[in-house]
Amino acid sequence: MNSATVRGLLLRGMLAGLAAGVLALIVAYFLGEPSVDKAIGFEDAHAHTHAHEHETEVVSRSLQSTAGLATGVLVHGVAFGGIAALAFCFALGRVGRFGPRATALLLSGGALLAVYVVPFLKYPANPPSVGDSDTLGRRTALYFLMMLLSVLLAIAATILGRRLASRLGPWHATVVAVTAFVVVIGLAYAFLPVVDEVPAGFPASLLWRFRLSTLAVQAVLWGGFGLLFAESAERLLHPEPATAATSKAVPAAR
Repeated sequence: MNSATVRGLLLRGMLAGLAAGVLALIVAYFLGEPSVDKAIGFEDAHAHTHAHEHETEVVSRSLQSTAGLATGVLVHGVAFGGIAALAFCFALGRVGRFGPRATALLLSGGALLAVYVVPFLKYPANPPSVGDSDTLGRRTALYFLMMLLSVLLAIAATILGRRLASRLGPWHATVVAVTAFVVVIGLAYAFLPVVDEVPAGFPASLLWRFRLSTLAVQAVLWGGFGLLFAESAERLLHPEPATAATSKAVPAAR
């Protein structure tokens, strides 16, 4: 794959990430922000029990829920779209006999699973008022450790499946690789520390809705990216021949 093609795929990946970010932004605003507002309301109602939480608001809530949210989601979409496009350039033709569309969809699905879903199941996202500010650094480190383990194990499982395919066949090699991934991730879940800092009286339904909304945002982001990038990558790498398009548009002379 030459440098011009890589640049074209990188640009398309960033644009697909931007478009998917717009879709994710809509989901985040209508599904996630109401839960955040309710969590802040719970925090304000119990603020008298935590005197140290009375601090000056540097950025207003209205700005956080509009421009701040849009900036975060869209920048995230563009950045991860570019990274995913570069990963696509490396993966195309190396993970099986898949074309550009199938490779892009597999890559986006794998990224959603390894980068977000697996760490989320161990350390799910929390709304405001959930979590001790004194343990923020520790919780962040544990989350990124889980993410790093998930990504590395997903890569290792892919390599294992490729190496076993010639001896076991594609189906059995995939089963072995997926099983190995699940077992090692299960061990990581068991040995990494548990974080449980939900305050007493916090509504369980609110926590559930917030976590579902964060999962929905990521699913829309990566699903939208996969579909958009799959189509644009297919058109770049396998363009429709001009002669075929001309023959469809102009009937043969008699």
